[in-house]
Amino acid sequence: MTTKPHQEHGAEDLCPAAVKLYTQALTDGHVRADEAGEAPCLTDLGLLHPALDDPARLEPVAPAAALNQLLRGSRARVADEYRREEQLVEQFEPLLRTDGPQAAGTGAGTPLLRLHSGSQRINQALTEAMEETYEEVLCIQPHYSGLVGPRGEAARETAFRRDQRLLDRGGRIRTLFQHTAVHLPAILGYNERLTGDSQARCLDELTDRLIVMDRKAAFIPADDDGTLALEVRHPALVGYFATTFDRLWRLATPMYPEPVRRPTLNGVTPRQRAIAALLVEGHTDAVIADRLGMNVRTARDHIARLAVTLGSEGRAQLGYLIARSGILEPEEAGG
Repeated sequence: MTTKPHQEHGAEDLCPAAVKLYTQALTDGHVRADEAGEAPCLTDLGLLHPALDDPARLEPVAPAAALNQLLRGSRARVADEYRREEQLVEQFEPLLRTDGPQAAGTGAGTPLLRLHSGSQRINQALTEAMEETYEEVLCIQPHYSGLVGPRGEAARETAFRRDQRLLDRGGRIRTLFQHTAVHLPAILGYNERLTGDSQARCLDELTDRLIVMDRKAAFIPADDDGTLALEVRHPALVGYFATTFDRLWRLATPMYPEPVRRPTLNGVTPRQRAIAALLVEGHTDAVIADRLGMNVRTARDHIARLAVTLGSEGRAQLGYLIARSGILEPEEAGG
């Protein structure tokens, strides 16, 4: 009987054979090397390693140590993606202001870059692009405030009709929100109304708003107040946006349809860990609030609670206690 080839996967999606063998190794303290043939991923991911006195015996790495190592790698990759995105925007910003037919695209057919002005025109362009979409929409919504309240009702209904038509065609929608928006009634109600394959996850920090359709077209903001949007159809740029989304998605915490509750660590909440990470980088309260999608008063309240939990008597001491406490390593554990 031929053994089924082992499929490559990441640590966030361990195969059943790996889970069973790793559990056995943790229970017994080791497994034989010949037993790991069905789960080579355990040695590839560094969860099992040969014993120093007997290479034929594999010993397990403690789950906490393995998790911390994997999380450090995830955080480094996310930071690298943010740096690459900033460099890309900086590189293309002067080009977007260049006049002439070549600046918009190829000069014939659909332009590779098209600027839309005003909410009505932006919504029309989104609707037109959505009607050409049949497989998947990727969406990043860092701030949902614009769609909350009476003024956002019409925009919310327009977006709902667009989304539902895609789902009715058999498409899929994946959306990333900030954690501060998880419990907003507008978001919960919106997701519950949709019928079809709609999924949502959340992160403490996100990039600016992004919509990618069938990995062929993307929409990003072109100014700070949302009155300009750039439609992008250049394959390299759209592919870059989609890859960035996929990597953030793997690090995010599921919130719909099956929510996952992020654990508290030593009395420190996940939100406070996110704030702690920005505090040790030296950011002000205003910057922290903006990056995490909350108001300054809420950010300061979390900082005060964090200080009480860690026993800090001042801002300078708080940074030292955060660094010494070890609470930052599990920061991305929800992904």
